[in-house]
Amino acid sequence: MFSFPRDEERRRMVDLQIAARGIHDPRVLSAMRETPRHLFIPPPYDRAAYDDCPLPIGNGQTISQPYIVALMTELIHPKLGDNILEIGAGSGYQAMILATIVKKVTTIERISEVANLARRNLVALHCNNVEVVIGDGTLGYPKNAPYDGIIITAATPQVPPPLIDQMADGGRLVAPVGGREIQELIVLEKRGGKVIQNLHGGVRFVPLIGEHGWEN
Repeated sequence: MFSFPRDEERRRMVDLQIAARGIHDPRVLSAMRETPRHLFIPPPYDRAAYDDCPLPIGNGQTISQPYIVALMTELIHPKLGDNILEIGAGSGYQAMILATIVKKVTTIERISEVANLARRNLVALHCNNVEVVIGDGTLGYPKNAPYDGIIITAATPQVPPPLIDQMADGGRLVAPVGGREIQELIVLEKRGGKVIQNLHGGVRFVPLIGEHGWEN
């Protein structure tokens, strides 16, 4: 991995905001230490890149707080050979974290300007195992299915059925499910055709817009 400025800020972010709050997967912690979050955030907000908060990235979208990125990544149990789907590319930060751990990431973004921002950021960091797709994330991306893990980075009233269909057996899906203002972070695991659900606390995300999400 390349060396970037603000290394000490990333180290403190991981030690104080992430590891101290219960994230233990060494691959996730390493990815968070190595990935320059400030390069995924436009100025002047990049000055607060390593603070424990979400930040604007333009077009009404945000980059999630570092702890939430780490938590959602750990909850899908990422492994080296995994094929992962992300719904809501944003500026590409979550996809980059995943890409340092797994084999392949597909990330879907409905706003073309935001998708292009993610592409530029990933190319600038020489990340070549992420495919950025413009489209309705609630429909998933059957072309690259099945997925060992799916992360939905926007609030959905329900888990879109097409995404459950595109999960591999043994796969896990993480999503904020609930109303437009407050949601519950849930994890679904598919085992032998059955889906098991677990809850992981309250969160707040921008709404997921699409056929199986919220109306724009």
